[in-house]
Formats: sequence, C-alpha cells, structure tokens
Amino acid sequence: MRFLLVDRIRELESGKRAVGVKNVTLSEDFFTHHFPFHPIMPGALIMECLVQLADWMLRESTAFESVAMPSTFDSLKFYKLVRPGDQLQLEVELVSRENGHCVIRGQARCESETVAVGRFTMTLRPAEDFGSVDELRKLYNMIRGPGPGE
Repeated sequence: MRFLLVDRIRELESGKRAVGVKNVTLSEDFFTHHFPFHPIMPGALIMECLVQLADWMLRESTAFESVAMPSTFDSLKFYKLVRPGDQLQLEVELVSRENGHCVIRGQARCESETVAVGRFTMTLRPAEDFGSVDELRKLYNMIRGPGPGE
C-alpha cells in the first residue's frame, strides 16, 4: 500500500466530489532531502495528495470493491511553494467516468491561495489485488471523520 498523505476527508459526495486536508509538518521524511535548509514540499507529492483523495472518493463509490490508480496526467500547474506548517485544502471532482477510467479535476489550496491544479485519469482495479476490503474500509473510516454538521 502507498503511504497515506491525506490526513482527513472533510466532505464526500459519493463518486462525484471530495474535500480533504493535508497538514504539512517538518517531520515529513521528504523534507530531509528537499531541501534540508529550505524545506519545500515536492510538487509530485502535492499531486499525490489529490490522487489519494480521488482514490478514496472512487473506492467509497464502489463499496470498496475497487481501487483507483493514476494512469495519465493531462495537465498540472503549480503556483506557490508549500512549506512545513502549511495546511493543504484538497478538492477533487469527477469530470467523467467511462469503462473503468475516471477523469478527475483537482485543486490544492493553502489558506485562500491556489497552490496547484491538475487534471488526471484514474483507472479502477479490483481491490483484492491491493489488500483486504475490510482493511481498506477501516483505513477510510480512520481518515473520514465527521462531515459538516455531524
């Protein structure tokens, strides 16, 4: 299993849209080398946050019978550096879904500023190829947390 970057899923519209957060801390392993005296979160990991949030949105919509893996990235743009102490607000939405391929639009913001945007395709694969469905549900329930007004 990939390492988990999304700290909390705040909102989820099954198979349509999800909102989550990533708290960026100095203790993240990647800051050791990127860069020791000027820590910056790698853009690839910002995109990985969006991919993971989209994966959870799609897993939940298939009753955890499928896992979504990134297959193509159509456009990525980065606007601002992300540093320790920042909190990324993540949002993904489904653009289209056809034959097990899901096109996703994602945006990461820090405070009210856009940090990164991307459009990518996720391919659905059987969940049992990646672990037990029960374990995937448990992990989802840990990061899901209560939604607004709950």
